[in-house]
Amino acid sequence: MDSLTIGELSARSGVAPSALRYYERLGLIRAGRSGGNQRRYERAELRRVAFIRIAAQIGVPLEEIKEALDRLPDRRVPTQADWARLSARWHDRLDERIRLLERLRDKLTGCIGCGCLSLRRCTLINPDDWLATRGPGPRLLLADDE
Repeated sequence: MDSLTIGELSARSGVAPSALRYYERLGLIRAGRSGGNQRRYERAELRRVAFIRIAAQIGVPLEEIKEALDRLPDRRVPTQADWARLSARWHDRLDERIRLLERLRDKLTGCIGCGCLSLRRCTLINPDDWLATRGPGPRLLLADDE
């Protein structure tokens, strides 16, 4: 099988056809056209869709995903080495996301420094809302506060 229809790509990737069309409009994936003007995807697009799906699931914005995918070769199917280079560029970013998720997991039941519990009730972790001096948001979870 040289190419996949949108239905086949959807079934194989677990991504709805509407999302695939959206990814195509954003330039994340590419489709050719059949003689009847139907979309046809190279099998290599499966790997791109899998990458998009996982990266989006961990909260990477589609714009950043596109920037990464734009570094893959345009005129040929990406090799393992191409994907390894993409992976190496994302290594530090993924490590930081992992650390943030671990902090969220470990601190979610207690104070995360957002002000909701700390303004009047927290006398141990954030008395008098002192974390507000460090800026808005969940101060105890943000990386720059470690």
